[in-house]
Amino acid sequence: MTPVDPALHPFRRADTDWWRDAVFYQVYVRSFADGSGDGVGDLVGIRSRLPYLAELGVDALWITPFYPSPMADHGYDVADPRDVEPVFGDLPGFDALLTDAHALGIRVTVDLVPNHTSDRHAWFQAALAAGPGSPERARYLFRDGRGPDGAQPPNNWPSVFGGPAWTRVPDGQWYLHLFAPEQPDLDFTNPEVVADLETTMRFWLDRGVDGFRIDVGHGMAKPEGLPDMVPMEDTGLLDDHGPGDLRFDDEGVHDVHRRVRAVLDEYPGTMAVGEVWLKDDDRLARYLRADELHLAFNFKLLTADWDVEDLRDAVVHSLATVATTPAPACWVLSNHDRPRHVTRYGGGEAGTRRARAAALLQLALPGSAYVYNGDELGMPDVDLPDEALQDPIWERSGHTERGRDACRIPVPWSGTEPSYGFSARPDTWLPMPAGWGPLTAEAQAADPASVLSLYRAALRLRRSSPLFAGESLEWLPAPEGCLAFRRPGGLVCLVNASARAVPLPEGAVLLASEDVSGGVVPADTAVWLHA
Repeated sequence: MTPVDPALHPFRRADTDWWRDAVFYQVYVRSFADGSGDGVGDLVGIRSRLPYLAELGVDALWITPFYPSPMADHGYDVADPRDVEPVFGDLPGFDALLTDAHALGIRVTVDLVPNHTSDRHAWFQAALAAGPGSPERARYLFRDGRGPDGAQPPNNWPSVFGGPAWTRVPDGQWYLHLFAPEQPDLDFTNPEVVADLETTMRFWLDRGVDGFRIDVGHGMAKPEGLPDMVPMEDTGLLDDHGPGDLRFDDEGVHDVHRRVRAVLDEYPGTMAVGEVWLKDDDRLARYLRADELHLAFNFKLLTADWDVEDLRDAVVHSLATVATTPAPACWVLSNHDRPRHVTRYGGGEAGTRRARAAALLQLALPGSAYVYNGDELGMPDVDLPDEALQDPIWERSGHTERGRDACRIPVPWSGTEPSYGFSARPDTWLPMPAGWGPLTAEAQAADPASVLSLYRAALRLRRSSPLFAGESLEWLPAPEGCLAFRRPGGLVCLVNASARAVPLPEGAVLLASEDVSGGVVPADTAVWLHA
């Protein structure tokens, strides 16, 4: 198939810094829209919902992995990074999706999974067949075991998904997998590994994609000799355990990011955002140097409680991270790995009310923002029965960690019964609960007071109003339990995270998450003003 000519790409002739204030929409492929009728989301489904996304007002998509995969980790175990998994479609279908998205003014970024491959990847199968000391094994991290008979793992590293980070093969060697055994880590000191990553990037960039989200962006590099680390039990989810955790944030990872950036610089107007789980502002900032990532997710807002001090602290630290870098801040409230913020904020009516306010906080902040599919509908987590759980964390943890399935329920589109227009069949890859009729996009589009209508109004204002100009903010005095700031363009945002109403500040109300017509800002409410 003839690749898309980058010179003809409609977005790359202007506004190469589009990503600095863009609103990205994360599409978790399996759960967004099912076009084939098998109960699993796919590329045809995404393509069919592009007009909805255009009306929502997002600037770009981040599509999670749709590459050939045995699905041990639902696509993050990639068997071939330069093709499409048949469950999700094919390459012509991806090209059609890309063409349609660009025609609607929506850019498309895709997941890059450099840290590991699937154990079914041709390279790993060749490594198993070739044996110890072979060039094929040198692409991965094979090591001899410890102890007199090599029966102990080479070091004490735990897997993020539970259990040891090592699996022994029949000839006695062990291989490293920071995640599931089906996800062997690559060795980025091997030039062949780096070159293959560059080939994968060019494959998708030549087709016309606008950038990448880099999975486990603080992984890839490992310390020489793979020494033991400070003993720790992993949480079962990515997190920053500090400098004692030798699995992540090794200095060599920056060499990989410089190679990634060099390829992207050959394609003006493209970008990369890294999944970098680091709490330390200075360590995170190092990923945002001029020759590394364009953006890095700052997860402080995603992990903050609904508490004014927590929320303000998240904003302060996120802005401090980028203050000495060329990058803007990058805000996240939910994603496919963490509980949705409706649930995190308490669930039910209270959680939804707080989530509405949090949306206005996120979208008022300077920089870029990521919206997870379903955020704009106020989707909560779903408490699934044990037998429905599919996340590898559930099995790897010995059924002590339920994993991430609760935040991955398919998006409800229309109707009053499962699968609410997500699929032609009622039984979907993760079950959808009863009672979600009012949550559907169709129902909410007809309701001016809905979460969807709030997002549409907020994104329309953000895109069109000069009040959102500038990449900084000025903190303003605010009542107890509230935070308030002004953007250089003139936008004022007040968030009342307290349990009582506060006086509405002076100025013209642009948008509010609840009714402020009485001259007060109710509890758990945010308001945008031009003061």
